[in-house]
Amino acid sequence: MAAYHDSDGADGLKVPPQDAPPPPAELVALAQAYGVDARYPGPGGQAVGARTLVAVLAALGVAAGTPEEVREALERHRADQQGRLLPPCVVVRQGRRTALDVPADARLRVELEGGGSWELPRGHSHWLPADLPLGRHALKAESNGNTAEAPLIVAPQQFPQLPGRSWGFLAQLYSVLSSRSWGMGDLGDLTELAQWAGAGLGAGFVQINPLHQALPGAPGTPTDPSPYRPSSRRFADPVHLRIEAVPEYAYLNTAQREQADDLARRAARLRDEVLGHDGLIDRDAVWALKREALELLHEVPRGPGRQAAYEAYQRREGEWLRRHALWNALAEAHGPDWHHWPKGLRHPDGPQVEQAAKELQERVEFHRWLAWQVDQQLAHAQRSAREAGMPVGLIHDLAVGVHPDGADAWALQDVLAGGISVGAPPDAFNAHGQDWGLPPWRPDALAAAGYAPYAELLRATTRHAGALRIDHVMGLFRLWWVPAGHPPTEGVYVRYDSEAMLGVLALEAHRAGTPVIGEDLGTVEPGVREELAARGILGTSVLWFERDWQSNGGILAPERWRPGCLATLTTHDLPSTAARLSGEHVELRHRLGLLARSLGEEQEEAATELADWRAELTALGLLTPGEPLSMPVLYRFLRATPAELVGVWLPDLVGDPRPQNLPGTWDQYPNWRLPVADGVGDPVTLDRLAAVPTARLLAHLLAPPCPRDQGR
Repeated sequence: MAAYHDSDGADGLKVPPQDAPPPPAELVALAQAYGVDARYPGPGGQAVGARTLVAVLAALGVAAGTPEEVREALERHRADQQGRLLPPCVVVRQGRRTALDVPADARLRVELEGGGSWELPRGHSHWLPADLPLGRHALKAESNGNTAEAPLIVAPQQFPQLPGRSWGFLAQLYSVLSSRSWGMGDLGDLTELAQWAGAGLGAGFVQINPLHQALPGAPGTPTDPSPYRPSSRRFADPVHLRIEAVPEYAYLNTAQREQADDLARRAARLRDEVLGHDGLIDRDAVWALKREALELLHEVPRGPGRQAAYEAYQRREGEWLRRHALWNALAEAHGPDWHHWPKGLRHPDGPQVEQAAKELQERVEFHRWLAWQVDQQLAHAQRSAREAGMPVGLIHDLAVGVHPDGADAWALQDVLAGGISVGAPPDAFNAHGQDWGLPPWRPDALAAAGYAPYAELLRATTRHAGALRIDHVMGLFRLWWVPAGHPPTEGVYVRYDSEAMLGVLALEAHRAGTPVIGEDLGTVEPGVREELAARGILGTSVLWFERDWQSNGGILAPERWRPGCLATLTTHDLPSTAARLSGEHVELRHRLGLLARSLGEEQEEAATELADWRAELTALGLLTPGEPLSMPVLYRFLRATPAELVGVWLPDLVGDPRPQNLPGTWDQYPNWRLPVADGVGDPVTLDRLAAVPTARLLAHLLAPPCPRDQGR
């Protein structure tokens, strides 16, 4: 049989898909049937190479390596569609009548989540009524002796809305150390930050990085510090725990107290090292001390009330918690990459898993208990933020995916695409595209599971959140899939049922009362921002990117900014404001060999951009002629936009010029390991941040108008 392949260049390198011969029409039809775009999203929409389509279809469980396999797969798909009484899952919006494509004689019944059922009349076309209650129901059908059942998810039309306009801080929690930290910022520091910002400055929120559990490093290998490539998105990392805030800390016996005090002294030395000039956060050293302390605390007997609360937590978390704790115990025994475990342990239903769980039951119990402790401190931090007067409180961040070797990838491997990594296509900023090393959801498997894994993830993430930020929110519509062994240029967009993805998100956000913010920067398909805005999801607008791209590319006037957004000067992946104003961001990229052009050209472009802003701000009356461009003036511009949320990058308070993450680097730059520092690199504790005059200046500039001033 002939196999599909793309041509190689003369030097043996793979030719990018837009230069390869167009794939056969039947292969294109098969790809489209499974939601795989067959055209490259570049100029002219060139065809994706056949090799890429075959690899992506294989990850969806479809063999398509030969013309014969393609024809057979197409026939199976058509037969499956024609023989199906109900789709795998039905997601509808409350308030809309929804047509169902079912046989004319079918009998339909909806069994409601809360009990009871609805019988739907027969007819040539079946419609689900508009007044179905919100929730996860069951839709049952019967026709000519055949029966079928599918989950029916009824979602609200709109997402929860913010209580009003407000400003707040954007912070990477690990970077915010206090005099009580054990070498990195923790949930105690987050509580202090929220209380100070809310009660002391009138801030409405604190947005933080993902607190997901990291993948532990193998022996001799440091843990990947990126919060956006975690082992688990479902559970937060116990490295964030404030040890002294665990209730059992007060009941340590004399011997245990001596050990705990020694650990605290060692932690103080570690903190002092981080807070030295140009100090770096050592996550593994922090966790080694905290793990030893937490094992002490785990030995302390719990009273009946605490025990009952712990058991209630375990019942609530159910199978997710069992698998998460078991993965962590297995990782301690066999290493953090489950692909290299004994064969019988590589799937959560493997033949050796039950026996291993019995043998490791003490470690499994310890990891269950850790998850409970983190959940309790997260709940306390959000309560404290609201009690401090914050109308929103904590904005948590949901990463776009998980590490392929971690706990979630092991537990959810039946609904994740093996051999595939999420990334981004080539664009004006990166001609080579991006590979993020994250396995994506399989759209077909997710629908077959009734979107339950996705819903449970959202339920957990919103539980202690005043609002939720979704990284790369465009992934609810499509994701750039890169097959293993292919460069990012040989990826392809795979589409998701956006109505279903948004519907499940809307239902969980509604139940939690949690507004949603989408990170919609980068390549965005036409219509996506409009759809998100229509549903009530906020976008993200960064000052330097807001231009009138439909006209002359000039700076977008403040009144033309979209109101439904979080407006910022920067993000964790972008230069700090201090670096933008000084040009230091260009020099940093030059030192690391990251510039695509000469240093002089890049510096000239950066200087021109600042000159444009000086002219614009002067014309708006926000800057007097001759006055230097400054960080407060730029925040004053954000205040002049209609943005519902204005975010202040916390390091801006002290002029920290360093980005927390520098895309395109790995070991060349200390990504995700920098404490907040001043302009000369001296770390600044949370205690000192609270005394910085800039904080009160920005609080005054950004304070929302009093009710009596509204409408003036």
